[in-house]
Amino acid sequence: MKKFFLAAAAVAMVSAVAFFGVKKRDDLPVVAIANYGPLKDLEISIQGIKDELASSGFIENKTVRIEIADIAFDHALIPQVVSNLKNRNPRVMVVVSTPIAQFAKGKICDIPLVFHAITDPVAAGLLKDRSRAEANITGSSDMQNLAVLLEFVKTVLPKAKTVGLLCLTSDSNDATLLKMMEKAAPSFGLSVMAIPVDQVRDIPVRMQKFRGNVDFVYVGASGLHAAMPTIASEASKMKVPVFDSEDQSVRDGLALASFGVSYESVGKNAGKLVAKLLKGALIKDLAPIFPKIEDHKCYINKKLAKKFGIRIPKGAIIVE
Repeated sequence: MKKFFLAAAAVAMVSAVAFFGVKKRDDLPVVAIANYGPLKDLEISIQGIKDELASSGFIENKTVRIEIADIAFDHALIPQVVSNLKNRNPRVMVVVSTPIAQFAKGKICDIPLVFHAITDPVAAGLLKDRSRAEANITGSSDMQNLAVLLEFVKTVLPKAKTVGLLCLTSDSNDATLLKMMEKAAPSFGLSVMAIPVDQVRDIPVRMQKFRGNVDFVYVGASGLHAAMPTIASEASKMKVPVFDSEDQSVRDGLALASFGVSYESVGKNAGKLVAKLLKGALIKDLAPIFPKIEDHKCYINKKLAKKFGIRIPKGAIIVE
């Protein structure tokens, strides 16, 4: 009988620990992340947020709870996803991509918002001054240094004269990229041919305008990444190499090379802001973070380099 009571007491103790353990986890501060969709680079950047939070003492499911939901590239789902995450009562909400951030800014005023993976937050209407937070929003930009990119392009394609850009009309990142490219290209003897795209399904037809008119196609931080297989396929038919801002397409054999901002670093920059907010910092005191030169990385696909007869420059990370 004594053994029975000891066993029962042990079970009760374990049950109590389990119960209070769950209760304690439910009481953890919540960081909500409204993601654009299941893209590898965004997954890498979100992991960067988690890693930076952990280094600041906010370990997932131990000292912080992280709730992630994505719209699967469907803009119609933005209100539902943002509303559902808001109902989790997060201490901070990370809003990934321009359309999600724009919607959240217009609807949420009582939760700190950290925008993420947005090229120009001023052009997107999120900030009035790129060096200061706006109302309840600050964030981490993925703005690339195009001079570094174009210098690299001219190293591997010295005879290149025209860059082709596809511009998704619904994405302010693409509008910003076009302005930046038109400003940077002339210094490298390049002109820009930009083709607007209303819907991703229009890409195969719209890209035909590039045929015989461009020496390479560049894809920046844009919603167009969901269509990289299509872009790569059409460019391959034209025997035109594709350069990307993200390295995953290089790893997948879709783009010849990338010279862009590391999305791990973009995520870590966002994580720094989130950690400070969790520690009680006021959002008005947290300036947006933009990438530094050292946050850029260069990748080149060895097979595609051979296909285009390109000599791999020193310093590039070779993808077999």
